[in-house]
Amino acid sequence: MGVEGKDRAKVLEAGAAALSNQLGLAVQRLRKSYGLSLADLSSQSGVAKSIISQIERNETNPTLTTIWRLAHALDASIESILQGAEEGPFIEHLRRGTTPIFVSDDGLCRLAVTGWLKTVDWLQWYDFQADPGGVLESTAHARGSVECLSVLEGELEVDVGGSKEIAAEGETLRYRCDMPHRLSNLGRRPAHATMVCILKAAAMD
Repeated sequence: MGVEGKDRAKVLEAGAAALSNQLGLAVQRLRKSYGLSLADLSSQSGVAKSIISQIERNETNPTLTTIWRLAHALDASIESILQGAEEGPFIEHLRRGTTPIFVSDDGLCRLAVTGWLKTVDWLQWYDFQADPGGVLESTAHARGSVECLSVLEGELEVDVGGSKEIAAEGETLRYRCDMPHRLSNLGRRPAHATMVCILKAAAMD
């Protein structure tokens, strides 16, 4: 049996209030679980700190755009945010053949994207393999970006703006990658490394 008129309005108002309360509790729980302050979440989501505070205290009805921004910043689905549900353990299994792989122009280097695509705007990591003589040319990343190259097998040379350094097995090179840079395998055997790129990692003069 349905409700009409004033009774229907009261039911809808009560439902909206309950949903808003669930939203506020979910946002506050997720924010605190990540150790984020209101200012931190505001910076990451683009939602004003005062609005987030009002949402958590159930004092406002946010737009769908606001909810989406908060959900994205808290790495949660809109559904879970609206339901206020606790999210279970997270395990993502990538099968063979689903990992994107890029090949250098000379065909001798392979760069497998092993990082999480959700973090690609600020953190990227790869599995890098280079046959003897292989060269990977890279354009400049965002200003302040830093790359970390850890060699697992063989040797690799890094050339950044004419400055060159060689890393052997078990060694790591960290270098600015906000200018054109090149990785080369100058040895006689294949080289294997992990590569992590932190975008806008630091302000560099």
